Amino acid sequence: MSTTEPDALLGPADIRELAAALGVRPTKQRGQNFVIDANTVRRIVRTAGVLPDDTVVEVGPGLGSLTLALLEAADRVTAIEIDDVLAGALTPTIVARMPSRADRFALVHNDAMQVTELPGPPPTALVANLPYNVAVPVLLHMLATFPTIERTLVMVQAEVADRLAAKPGNKVYGVPSVKANWYADVKRAGSIGRNVFWPAPNVDSGLVALVRHEPPTTTATRREVFAVVDAAFAQRRKTLRAALAGWAGSAPAAEAALVAAGISPQARGEALTVEEFAAIAEHKPAVAVPSEDAK
Repeated sequence: MSTTEPDALLGPADIRELAAALGVRPTKQRGQNFVIDANTVRRIVRTAGVLPDDTVVEVGPGLGSLTLALLEAADRVTAIEIDDVLAGALTPTIVARMPSRADRFALVHNDAMQVTELPGPPPTALVANLPYNVAVPVLLHMLATFPTIERTLVMVQAEVADRLAAKPGNKVYGVPSVKANWYADVKRAGSIGRNVFWPAPNVDSGLVALVRHEPPTTTATRREVFAVVDAAFAQRRKTLRAALAGWAGSAPAAEAALVAAGISPQARGEALTVEEFAAIAEHKPAVAVPSEDAK
């Protein structure tokens, strides 16, 4: 770990002083809750396993609490910030509090969902306190767009953390669980209390760790597999024969695809692995089997 300036990290008084100077009030619209505890951001960096040669990408850096802790540990940090005021203030904060590492920092002022390239070396890790309202789509977009990201640690709403890390058969297993598993091994990596944020959120937060793995071996594309996943969970209480009727063209067509994939037509989406969804996608009929009603 590199040596850094003493007291470089932001504490509660620093956060409020900086926010006041900028006229910043955290907004619910962007899911902003700023971390105000230095021990927490160091814990996040430690849990993420950030290495001295890592190039880390951070989404939603806010006032820079986690950014500074990442700069202590990583070789480079690139932060993506959509907010005009916060983006404008971030680099000056880094220069003021950690001047010896400022040349290792880059800012991308954009919506993370629109980012398709980053300056500098390809990112090897993603570490972020993700805004609650866009956490899952941002996470999936980053994993899809930057295949060099090997390790990820995100802080999200506890309920979202549970969904991402859920395994087949769990009642909260669903679309986020399956899609995240396409890219990585996913597990819960801890909990974060409400009192380390300003303002304190109304919900608890959780850490989710993801380690990249090869996607399932399949002749179907990711888009095709994800279409099956979306259809299966759009009507999660129904059997797959019924839930996939629209996707396949009819219930009999869905049943034929399921049988060909070795999946029971009476199963439900919450019981299937990502590999099994991929198998179903491989057997989508080219021509829909007419339904009984259409005969």
